[in-house]
Amino acid sequence: MAKTGVSNWLAPLLARRPQPRGRLWRRRLAVYLAIIGPGVITSSVNQDAGGIYTYSLAGAQFGYLLLWTVIPMGIAHYVTMEMSNRLGVVTGKGLSDLIREEFGFRITFFLMLALLAVNLGNILAEFAGVAAALSLFGISKYVTVPAAALLVWGVVLWGNYRTVEKIFLVGCVFYLSYIFSVILAEPDWLLATYHTVRPTIEWNTTYLLIVVGLVGSTIAPWQFFYMQAGVVERGMRPADRWRAHTDLVSGTVALMATIFCIILACAATLHQAGILHIRDAADAAQALRPLAGEYAYLLFAVGLLMASLLAASIVPLSTAYTICEGLGVEASLDRPFREAPIFYSLYTALIVVGAGLILLPGTPLVRVMVLSQVVNGFLLPVILIFLLALVNRRDLMGEWRNSRRRNFIAWLTAGTMIVLSLLLLGLLLTGHPVVMGFWTG
Repeated sequence: MAKTGVSNWLAPLLARRPQPRGRLWRRRLAVYLAIIGPGVITSSVNQDAGGIYTYSLAGAQFGYLLLWTVIPMGIAHYVTMEMSNRLGVVTGKGLSDLIREEFGFRITFFLMLALLAVNLGNILAEFAGVAAALSLFGISKYVTVPAAALLVWGVVLWGNYRTVEKIFLVGCVFYLSYIFSVILAEPDWLLATYHTVRPTIEWNTTYLLIVVGLVGSTIAPWQFFYMQAGVVERGMRPADRWRAHTDLVSGTVALMATIFCIILACAATLHQAGILHIRDAADAAQALRPLAGEYAYLLFAVGLLMASLLAASIVPLSTAYTICEGLGVEASLDRPFREAPIFYSLYTALIVVGAGLILLPGTPLVRVMVLSQVVNGFLLPVILIFLLALVNRRDLMGEWRNSRRRNFIAWLTAGTMIVLSLLLLGLLLTGHPVVMGFWTG
C-alpha cells in the first residue's frame, strides 16, 4: 500500500497568495477536485444496476410514499462510512486486514466467503445492467457483455491507483443524468416534499422487501472495504481528516440526490400511469419514453449504462481487496501483476464469472438484481458490528474512537436492519405474497 500522504501534492494548491477572483475560484475548484476520491466513488457506485432498479421499483410500486427513506438512509450512510474512513486513516490498514488481526483467521474466512457470495450477485447485476441498457439501442448482450468485461478489466489491470481513480471520478459525472430526468418528469413537488418529511409505513411483504433492498443498495457491505482500501492506497493520515471528510460529504450528498431523483421520476411517471411492475431498470427507462419524453428516456438509459460499467469495475475490485487483505497477501493497484498475482487474478476471475453467468440462457437477471440488494441489507448489520467493535477500540483508535452520537446512529442502523430482515424472513416463510412482477414472472 502507498504510504505517502496527500499533504505534499496538495501543498502547492493550498499556498495562500492574493489572486484575482476568477483565478481564486479556479484554484478552489482545483483543490476540491484534488481532494475528492474514495468517498465520492464509493457513494456513487451504490447507484449501480441493482440499485437503480430497486429505486425505480420503489417509485413505480409505491409512488411518492418511500421518499421519506432518503433522509435516514443518508444520515446512516454518512455516519457508517465515516467510521470506516476514519479507521483507515488512523490505522493505515484495510478493514478485512484489521478483522483478521483482531478476530482471527477463522472468523475472517467465513466472513470473506459470505462477502464473496453476496458480491458475486452484485457483479452479476452490473453486467445485467450493461446488457439491459444497451439492449434499448438494439445491441445484443452477447456483444455488449464481453466488450464491457474486457473494458473494465483493462482499465484496472493497466492503470495505477491514481489513474484508475480519475477514470472512476469522470464516470461519476454521468449520474447527473438522473437529475435532468426528474426535471423532465415534472413531478408534484408539493406532494413529494410532504412524503419526504412525513413517513408512510406499510406492514406487508412487498413494502419490507423494497425497504430492505433500498438500504442494502444505499449502504452495501462492500463499500466499507473499498472505502477503507481507498484511503489507505492514498496514504491518508489523521492530518488529512478534513480532506477525507469533504470527500465523503460530497459523495453522500450526490448519492442521496440521485436516489431521490430516481424514485421521484418513476413515481411521477410510471406510478401515475399505473405501471407498477417493471422487469428491470431498462424497462423503467423504456416506460419513461412516452410519459416524460425522448430526452428523459435517453438520460435514464445513459445513466444506467455508465452506472453499470462503473460498478462492474469497482465491485470486483472491492472484493479482491477484501479477500486479499483477509488472507494477508498483497493487494494494491500500485503494484505490478508479478507482485500482486492473487489480487489481479481474483479480480479477473470475478469479472469472467460475472459476465459469463449473464450470458447463460435462463439466468434470472431481474431477481438477481433485486435480491442482491436485499442480501446486502441482510449482511449489513454483521459488517457494522465488526466495524463498531474496531472503531471503539481504545488501543487501536486512541482519541479517534467513536463518539456516543455516532455509536447510537450506527447501532440503531444495525438494529433496525436486523429487525426488518427478521420481519421480512418471517413473512416470506409464512407464505405472505410478494406483489411484484419480477417475483412471479
